[in-house]
Amino acid sequence: MFQEAPIYRQLITERGDIPAHVRGEAERIRRELQQVMPAMPKPVATVPTKSDAATPVEGMASSYDSGRAGDGA
Repeated sequence: MFQEAPIYRQLITERGDIPAHVRGEAERIRRELQQVMPAMPKPVATVPTKSDAATPVEGMASSYDSGRAGDGA
């Protein structure tokens, strides 16, 4: 699957396995957050309805108005 490049092994020897340290810290923080924050329910996707559409601003032409000729818009 993943083959280490020789430079990667040298960097780990010189500076430590930073990605492993980061993964460990991320896991520790995730565990701490689970203790202090309740699990949030996953959001449910909704389909927008016509009432969710933006209300046009008075005085501004809509795309419908701009397609009509001779109305002065």
